[in-house]
Amino acid sequence: MVATRDIDDTRVVNASNVVFEPITRETLSAQIRDRLLERIAGGELEAGARVPSERALSDQFRVARTSVREAMQGLLSLGVIERRGNRWFVAERLPDLSIDRADDRKEFIRQLFETRRVLELPIVELAAARASDEERAEIKALSDRFHEGMPLEQFRELDRAFHSAIARACGNPLLVEVYGKVLARLFRSEAISSLLSDVANRAEVDLIVAQSAAIHATIAVAVADGDTEGAVAAGTKHLNSVEQGMIDRLV
Repeated sequence: MVATRDIDDTRVVNASNVVFEPITRETLSAQIRDRLLERIAGGELEAGARVPSERALSDQFRVARTSVREAMQGLLSLGVIERRGNRWFVAERLPDLSIDRADDRKEFIRQLFETRRVLELPIVELAAARASDEERAEIKALSDRFHEGMPLEQFRELDRAFHSAIARACGNPLLVEVYGKVLARLFRSEAISSLLSDVANRAEVDLIVAQSAAIHATIAVAVADGDTEGAVAAGTKHLNSVEQGMIDRLV
């Protein structure tokens, strides 16, 4: 008979109690961009100063020049640097850099989407319950215009029109006014615009656009059918997906 060894129960580890830190995904170009932003925000690279060449930065960071070039394009979209001939310079008039660091951008996005949940979910529920036939038709028509692969600027313009139409259909002008300010903050945010337009994020942005196009159709159908629970569920899924996508893939 094969002898068995008694198991000391005190040494058995419950796998559900083992916690791992989340893995973050950040491109090389994003890391380079943030390093340069730190030097600019800290005053080491002053307004009007010449930025080291792509070759010099490539050697210092020990990365390919393509990663440096993508980082520079990201800084250019932020308005932090400008090109003069073949050289890069820190912009003479720097934009507000208060939310350019990754941690600050993540917190800003969390706050923005937390606010959107507080306002948008009751709005979409009210719209599903109160919208007129004409308003339901308008919302459905707008959702039909979304499609995978559409240009980013076209998507953002249509996205704003879609959410504004739902807000108007909720039947509460005061709520519409407050929500309009949140939409303005979202669509005028330099931090979000720069993230979405950064060439290094193109594949991730295309994925977010494709997913958003599909869920907009689900929201529109729920509103058109007067399905308040379905509208709230679809709206919740949409906000959670976009927020997580921006934090995980873009920031």
